[in-house]
Amino acid sequence: MRDFSYIAATTIPEAVALLDEKGESARILAGGTDLIVQVREARRDVDWMIDIKSIPEVNVLNYDATTGLTLGAAVECYKIYADDAICDAYPSLIDATKIIGGTAIQGRAGVGGNLCNASPAADGIPPLIVLNASCVIAGPNGERELPVEQFCTAPGQTALEKGEMLISLKIPVPANNSSSYYLRFIPRNEMDIAVVGAGAAVTLDAAKETIVSARIALAAVAPTPLFAEEASALLAGREVSDAAIDAAAEAAQAIARPISDMRGTAEQRTHLVGVLTRRALNGAIQRVREAT
Repeated sequence: MRDFSYIAATTIPEAVALLDEKGESARILAGGTDLIVQVREARRDVDWMIDIKSIPEVNVLNYDATTGLTLGAAVECYKIYADDAICDAYPSLIDATKIIGGTAIQGRAGVGGNLCNASPAADGIPPLIVLNASCVIAGPNGERELPVEQFCTAPGQTALEKGEMLISLKIPVPANNSSSYYLRFIPRNEMDIAVVGAGAAVTLDAAKETIVSARIALAAVAPTPLFAEEASALLAGREVSDAAIDAAAEAAQAIARPISDMRGTAEQRTHLVGVLTRRALNGAIQRVREAT
């Protein structure tokens, strides 16, 4: 591992000032489960690591049934799935946080870091997209918000500008009769990267027979995680049926742009998009219907 300088920032203005001064040679350190490996393997050049773990705003984990969830960028995965209220409100987020790495990784890694790493195969991003999350970003010019689906711009690249950092994620309160689901396909049972991932969130009518709205997101089938907007829109106002779900799955397949690599072929991935989209939608619908 090459030498680098370390500094622990204690406030957002301090961290932003350091990022603005150091530019591309600086990186935020939170859990470090991606960054440390990348630096050790010489896949990322870093002269400065700016530790943000002592900044209060990035450690906030607060769910309010009237305002939604505020998830600090440095909050570890295990803290999310340890909260029963969050588990009930955002089950797809729990699906993802329980499979990011193993238990030891979940004790350090956070959803915010998973997002900022901007891997096309990130498990934490599709649930954020289907839950309509927004990013709270701080920079030299103040704060701004950005929909999660616009945050990743290319593999390993984000919409963060010079001097900017992710502070937190805001996830709105789920609508009545709604739920969500995330799953992935991997070659092994654990500690692996998704060949394809799919998340879905649905809102049903009072009778739980008609889809009021839906959001579908995909991982590992394009340079960035995808919001399947057209596929999602196809479901609005339709009765729950295999035909409706099949149509959405086919529309999701149509936007997938997978590659072939050591984990799977493009053809396999396209097929899996259809399979996993159906399962994610059916899983979300089942959760709505099973809710008391």
